[in-house]
Amino acid sequence: MNEPRLDVSAVMSGDWRGYLSEMGPSWVAGAVAAGPATMATVLTAGATFGYAMLWVVLLSAVLGASAQYLSMRLGLLTEDGIVSVVERELGDGWAWVLVADGVLAAGLAQLVIMQGLANVSATITGVDARVWGVVWAVVLAAGLAGRGYRFVELLAKGLVAAVVAAFLASLVLVPIDPAAAAGGLVPRIPAGVDGALVAAGILGGAVHITLITMHSYTMRARGWTTRDYGLATFDVGASMLVAFGVYSLAIFLVAASVLHSPEVAASDLSAVAAAQALGPIAGANAKWLFLLGLLGAAVSTLGGNTVVPPFLVADKLGWGTDLSDGRYRALLAGVALFSGVGAFLGGAFFPLLVLVLAFGLVGTPFAIAVVLVLLNGDAVAEPNSTPANLGGVVLFAVTTVLAANFVRSRALSDLGDPLSVFVVVFAAAMAAATLGLLGKFVRETVARPTAA
Repeated sequence: MNEPRLDVSAVMSGDWRGYLSEMGPSWVAGAVAAGPATMATVLTAGATFGYAMLWVVLLSAVLGASAQYLSMRLGLLTEDGIVSVVERELGDGWAWVLVADGVLAAGLAQLVIMQGLANVSATITGVDARVWGVVWAVVLAAGLAGRGYRFVELLAKGLVAAVVAAFLASLVLVPIDPAAAAGGLVPRIPAGVDGALVAAGILGGAVHITLITMHSYTMRARGWTTRDYGLATFDVGASMLVAFGVYSLAIFLVAASVLHSPEVAASDLSAVAAAQALGPIAGANAKWLFLLGLLGAAVSTLGGNTVVPPFLVADKLGWGTDLSDGRYRALLAGVALFSGVGAFLGGAFFPLLVLVLAFGLVGTPFAIAVVLVLLNGDAVAEPNSTPANLGGVVLFAVTTVLAANFVRSRALSDLGDPLSVFVVVFAAAMAAATLGLLGKFVRETVARPTAA
């Protein structure tokens, strides 16, 4: 007896009011995506290159929604965590590669975002950033492990909403150049290391391995199954395509109009300088409004990003992935406390935020390949449609090209720099893993007997 096909049209015929009240999992990913790193990256893009990267900003929202849709399909069709599915269908080794990829990308992001949060807190209060790093790590650990984090997160999201509203209001006041903006729709990456870094960072904010891997776990936490396909699809479109797209576009256009100058370099932009973008709407209060919004974005993003390594590791070890399992709770608290180390990192945090997204993009093509292979194999009862596969292939190709361009720029810039060496080695390892996985899929597909 054949399995009933999914009613993919349900998203068009469902109860829109019900959808709006029940949305959730993709908004967790959206909260992580719309964090301080994305804010810093699109501000840097607009300030450094004007409207030239408008096409990347728009593309990031479309591809971000595509990536979440594919990971949503995998989570709903398997009703299991992605690591468990990989281990069952592809093998133990591939599951460990995915865990290592996700933990490394999420861990680096955790440290840099905490550095940003601690520095912003120090700027606002005058208290040493290292003290704030310890304070925020304890708050994060106690809140996430003890369920007392809700108020802090709601406050943080309110601050982010206020800043986004200020950027949207600024669009009415700042002089957007229609001709220059139209020129920014032509795909091109400004020459040099900065151009490659910022382009990879913009896309990395929306298409990131942490967002792809966390989705199956957040849907499981909500108890969603194939019956919720329409709701889950709406959830992805509303959060990543609409909300995240508006967030990125508004910040980028204001930065390109207000901050752009031939003298601005991507490595020189600071939070205080970026705050000038809100000058047209906030006046003398622009600095404080922007810093509070950046603080809120960092708190909200840390809350979502912290759960990713525990999700992946706990799933691989066969533990529970909720607070009812004491091992998971301890792992969650440990990751939160570890993030406090970020406050002791050196370097300007705006350039570091851009770099961390670009680095995360390097490990993302492997995760996309994993999802596509699983969606076209025995893991699911209903394989991907041709349009979904074409979208996935485009997603894989674009992320691979931009990640490769970024790695190439790092290799050519300074291979004497330990960070550049690490990026190149990590990229080589992930490229080998991706080619190995795709080769395995092709061999097994060719060897698979055709139906009579």
